[in-house]
Amino acid sequence: MSFTVRRVTTTRAGGISAPPFDTFNLGDHVGDDPVAVASNRERLGRELGLGPERLVWMEQVHGRSVAVVDESTAGPVPVTDALVTTVRDLGLVVLTADCVPVLLSDEEAGVVAAVHAGRVGARIGIVPRVLEVMVEQGADLSRIGAFLGPAASGRQYEVPAHMRADVEKHLPGSATTTVRKTPGLDIRAGIRAQLLAAGVRGVAVDPRCTIEDRTLFSHRRGAPTGRIASVIWMDSGAAGSNS
Repeated sequence: MSFTVRRVTTTRAGGISAPPFDTFNLGDHVGDDPVAVASNRERLGRELGLGPERLVWMEQVHGRSVAVVDESTAGPVPVTDALVTTVRDLGLVVLTADCVPVLLSDEEAGVVAAVHAGRVGARIGIVPRVLEVMVEQGADLSRIGAFLGPAASGRQYEVPAHMRADVEKHLPGSATTTVRKTPGLDIRAGIRAQLLAAGVRGVAVDPRCTIEDRTLFSHRRGAPTGRIASVIWMDSGAAGSNS
């Protein structure tokens, strides 16, 4: 079966959530009205051409657990920070509001993954772990393409000096200095270096900073707040998606 890999990242616009979650909040764990979140999620599935029943969500915990899912997966996958599938027309969803959404695909093997990689998860190796699981499912590292979505930038992500040193030790390339000349982290830069070192040849990066860009949600800029979604799936054409 032929297919095309699709990747979509949402913004704050287009939903029905009230402030401070206005308006297209997709996180069901942030204090928003559950009815609004359900409506927003239903709209996401509909607009992608998949339907809400073909979206797989995670109970993200900043860990390194990876779940292989298929169409029998019901409800949010508990206590996991990465999803892998070989099933067509099944959307894998990662929610973020400063952390790095990582979308991975080997189009030849027909394997895709969605990863929640915040400072904690990236530091303890969620990305190398999901690469291992993708390979177990038939992927080849040299064929995997990666997309790193909107996240807190090194210009704005301010942390104590000891935290910067610790993360840099485990995720080389992530240490930076902010625009305020204070210690900072660029988790996307560290993950990009990690992926390239692992043998992934293509890594695309969305340059938007969630802290700076007010069309996106940012926990550091203003909690409580909502969550954007980054979605990846293999579109066989049966779902009629043109996203």
